[in-house]
Amino acid sequence: MGIFRDLWWFFKSEKKGYGIGLFALFMVSMTHLIPPLVIGEIIDHIVKHTLSLTLVLEFSGILLATAAFEYGFRYLWSTNIWGEAFKLEKIMRVRLFRHFLRMDTLFYQRNRTGDLMAHATNDLQAIQEVAGRGVLTWADSLMTGGTTIIAMLLFIDWRLTIIAVLPLPFLALVSKILGDKIHVSFEHAQETFSEMNDKVQESITGMKAIKSFGEETQDMADFQQKLDNIDEAFVKVNRIDSMYDPLITLIVGVSYTLTIALGGYYVVHHVLSLGQLVAFMTYIGNLVWPMFAIGVLFNVIERGRASYSRVDKLLAQEAESKVSEGKLLMPDSGDLTFNVQNFTYPNEHEGRNLQNVQFDLKKGKVLGLVGRTGAGKSTIIKLLMREFDHYEGEIDFASRDIMDYQLDEYLPAIGYVPQEHFLFSMSVRDNIRFARMMASQEEVELAARAAGIHEDIVAFPAGYDTLVGERGVSLSGGQKQRLSIARALLIQPKVLILDDALSAVDAKTEQLILSNLKALRHESSTLIVSHRLSSVMDADEILVLEAGKIAERGLHGNLIKAEGWYAQMWQMQQIESHLESQNSPYSLTEKRSKDDESVSMLTKVKGGNNDGES
Repeated sequence: MGIFRDLWWFFKSEKKGYGIGLFALFMVSMTHLIPPLVIGEIIDHIVKHTLSLTLVLEFSGILLATAAFEYGFRYLWSTNIWGEAFKLEKIMRVRLFRHFLRMDTLFYQRNRTGDLMAHATNDLQAIQEVAGRGVLTWADSLMTGGTTIIAMLLFIDWRLTIIAVLPLPFLALVSKILGDKIHVSFEHAQETFSEMNDKVQESITGMKAIKSFGEETQDMADFQQKLDNIDEAFVKVNRIDSMYDPLITLIVGVSYTLTIALGGYYVVHHVLSLGQLVAFMTYIGNLVWPMFAIGVLFNVIERGRASYSRVDKLLAQEAESKVSEGKLLMPDSGDLTFNVQNFTYPNEHEGRNLQNVQFDLKKGKVLGLVGRTGAGKSTIIKLLMREFDHYEGEIDFASRDIMDYQLDEYLPAIGYVPQEHFLFSMSVRDNIRFARMMASQEEVELAARAAGIHEDIVAFPAGYDTLVGERGVSLSGGQKQRLSIARALLIQPKVLILDDALSAVDAKTEQLILSNLKALRHESSTLIVSHRLSSVMDADEILVLEAGKIAERGLHGNLIKAEGWYAQMWQMQQIESHLESQNSPYSLTEKRSKDDESVSMLTKVKGGNNDGES
């Protein structure tokens, strides 16, 4: 019964609803005591030949009134107990979803999406069953069984009652043993369901890759294996569960046999009347449900206990990157100063992810951030986005540490466009104004024009009302990027961060967007992280990161003259751009001439430092 202890906080808060439901349930149990007594009286009158029409009408009226009262009380307990149970599921669902929103990136790296979905569906339903069917079964079996046994003692015969209830302790013992086995088996079954759920989610998300590599058969075989595991696990649960009914049937049969043997003896020897024996047998029939309810109760409780344990473990997980909460409101504008001497990700004991990184981003200025993969660019963004606060150093905005600002104030002031663009299954308009749903159509179109996506949108069949599909499946990569940029621009952020957000657009569109940003954001700061150097060439300062440190910094022209990594990458990308431009139809002579020119340029680059990356 530990699950009832775990849920006591809810039962206590909803004591009124459960109180009404349990009272109604008790009244139903009391009304159950009347029909057997009435039937016994009728039989005794028949045996004595004293049954009259008046008595028949009187007894019929009692039975009809009993049925009416029972109907009303059943409705009362049903609406209250089941209503409270659904309220628990709602509370748990909100609590779990709020926990998901509060957790950090590391939490989602540890927990699979399908597993989290299983917690939010199957596990919560099992917990809700405890608050509904579990409470109902526990209270009904206790009340019905208790009142019936008391009635048997008071109205019939105490010796028959003792004989009838002798097998019940054995039933309780076996139910406890089977309940423990169900708990272990059901917890394993829920884990296999989580694995299957995760497999389905992963396959649907990666369907394009599965089809492009022709792996449908292999993926189906993997899915079938997951289904087989679920089947095996739930068959084991049901096998244990199915032991209850034969056991209860055996116990009820033993009770009936002993009662008929002793009761028949008492009737023959005039200790009991025939009507009393029939009433007693009817009461035993009333005890059948409480006996069966014990099996149902242990099943519901153990399933709920296993699910509550899984959900409770999930809710107990804390964000490893604990973010401190400040109290200040964000100012209208200000300069950003980044000065971090050392930062290492949690659970990484060797190496430093950032070391002695310092830069100033003045309002109205543009900062470019480039470097090899793993150089530390994304780490800087995560610190700016307050995903981690445990670093040595300080990050200031408007001369105040960013930790001093309220998180709900600070984060909306940062317009972040990530590498992986996420669009919602809603209209183009609502995707753009996702963070400002009350924005006007004029504001939406202004942001779309700045992001270079307005002309594409008006060409859609429904314009701004076009549904983009799940994750923006109906849009190209470049359109997704530009919609994400428009969404960030609409909130007019104090600092705009573009994390390789122009990689899928052509050079002409890239320059258009950068020009628009420069014109619109002359009072706000912009940080551009990119692998394509043309995106940062006009920045007011460019930082080149290497192994978590600043290897080079300066303007585009100065970095080219320095002939370091930046210069090598610039030359390499210029060659790539030149080769791509040869896709237009040339004559054979012109083609060879351009190929020779490209080879010459490539040879010149290879003659220098070979530490660059392609």
